[in-house]
Amino acid sequence: MNKKIAKETIHAKGLDIAIYTQDFKNEYVSLTDIAKYRSIQPSITIHNWLRGRDIVEFLGLWETLHNSNFNLIEFDKFKTDAGTNAFVFSIKDWTEKLNAIGLLSKSGRYGGGIFAHLDIALEFASWLSPEFKLYIIKDYKRLKSDEQSRLSLDWNLNREIAKLNYKVHTDAIKEYLILPELTKEQISLQYADEADILNVALFGKTAKQWRTENKDKKGNIRDDATLQQLLVLSNMESYNAILIEQGKGQPERLQLLRNMAISQLQSISELSLGSLPMIDK
Repeated sequence: MNKKIAKETIHAKGLDIAIYTQDFKNEYVSLTDIAKYRSIQPSITIHNWLRGRDIVEFLGLWETLHNSNFNLIEFDKFKTDAGTNAFVFSIKDWTEKLNAIGLLSKSGRYGGGIFAHLDIALEFASWLSPEFKLYIIKDYKRLKSDEQSRLSLDWNLNREIAKLNYKVHTDAIKEYLILPELTKEQISLQYADEADILNVALFGKTAKQWRTENKDKKGNIRDDATLQQLLVLSNMESYNAILIEQGKGQPERLQLLRNMAISQLQSISELSLGSLPMIDK
């Protein structure tokens, strides 16, 4: 796996349960750690759970709802044998033959084992012990609350930094681009035009386009930005001020700023470049 893995730990009834993500959207929880609540041989407990026909049907439904590449034809064959005495659930076959994403097996002396998407992990915990499941949910909520508090603090800090750098940006516009003969309306348009160069370079759209697409949202395009985008925006404002001082025209600055946005977002592993919008040439 080439993507950076972010790891966290749920603490429930004296047990540490590993949880990790690669895309910061889908979280996978260690079934091996959960099974330790009831068994000294967690892999056997997990596979006993996976043998049940109702569990196989549950997993198939989950994949159907969340995975467009799930192989339903192979699943029908897989489901036929589920629940029989001879049936053995193979995570390798489930993943490779059915293109399933809900279960996976990780190797490694530390941190290895069988992992499942959070939805599936909670189903397993409920089968193992409804009481234990509640402890897992309780600490998971604590984990998410702490995470949101950190993100909120970081977001506000970067928003303030972006505002400070915006002063540097507007000062450069005032000194190098605002001509004495311009009217107040023309000056206002000049500032908005320069702000939109940054918006297009980073977000792929102008502030007006964003408002048209998001009529139900409060604030503006930058209030809706991610933590990573705000960090890059702050750097772009300083860089654009330098480019303005150097006398570079808008088309050249837009391309340079776009290259900078791509480069810096690429270095921030939490944000996938797949979410970076395309812009017209």
